Amino acid sequence: MIRFIDGLHLGRPKVIGTAAVGDDQIALIDCGPESIFNATVAGLRTAGLKPENVTHVFVTHIHFDHAGAAWRWAEEFGATVCVHPRGAPHLADPSRLLASATKIFGDQMGRLWGDMRAVRPDKLRVMNDRETVAAAGTVFTALDTPGHAQHHHAWWLETERTLFAGDVMGVVIDGGPCLPPCPPPDINLEQWLTSLKMIMALQPARVFVTHFGELDDPVKRLNELAERLLDWAEWIAEELKIGMPEEKIIPLFEQRVRGELKMAGMSDELLDTYEQADPAAMSVAGLARYWRKFRPEALQ
Repeated sequence: MIRFIDGLHLGRPKVIGTAAVGDDQIALIDCGPESIFNATVAGLRTAGLKPENVTHVFVTHIHFDHAGAAWRWAEEFGATVCVHPRGAPHLADPSRLLASATKIFGDQMGRLWGDMRAVRPDKLRVMNDRETVAAAGTVFTALDTPGHAQHHHAWWLETERTLFAGDVMGVVIDGGPCLPPCPPPDINLEQWLTSLKMIMALQPARVFVTHFGELDDPVKRLNELAERLLDWAEWIAEELKIGMPEEKIIPLFEQRVRGELKMAGMSDELLDTYEQADPAAMSVAGLARYWRKFRPEALQ
């Protein structure tokens, strides 16, 4: 049994969700930031589940909106936190992560993400690519899926042919377009496309994304994501090639994204939900960094 719990981030539905697998024993995938911890606990109880039965938290990657509350599940309910080898040091000691995020979010850190503290070593389990762990009556397999982040896992339930894809399969809210979240510093187009090919080869029957819920048509969404990722990247490259500074690209790109969403019939409310889940300004920064770091010759 899979239930998807809405964390109601900043009071808004369908921004950040947590998948709950199992009944008597429960595994969570992407527990979200600490700011939604209480709402997630309440959501589990409303769904007829006991938070005390959460034995594992599987984080797809260590960005605050996916893993910021991991320490509380470990401290308050004794959950084991399973994480990518590159992400584990930052959950064990989040000081560098906090310092980096504070440069971006400033005094909004607490409002957006709540508190983030270290996960105790005895509650932290490092998972390598293709490694498995039994939890909640099934078997989770870690799949190394870089592109959005170097520390990104998708979690695969082979028997159920179900994939918990974090951000590697994009952001889809209320049936709207599939958008690629491209924040700095790890965006890598080649790695991302390779990850998508690997997912396609699995032929998953069901795919869940953190933003937000189960995808209606995984194959269609995967192709849509790859196409839009390349389209956005090329558009950013063209702006950089003519010498446009990032601060001037941002409002143009925000208009472009909102235009794409409006053309798809999204309401103003859903446009705001998409922006909260996947800020367009972050994608400008992430894609600009990709071109400058990996493909500087393309900007000549």
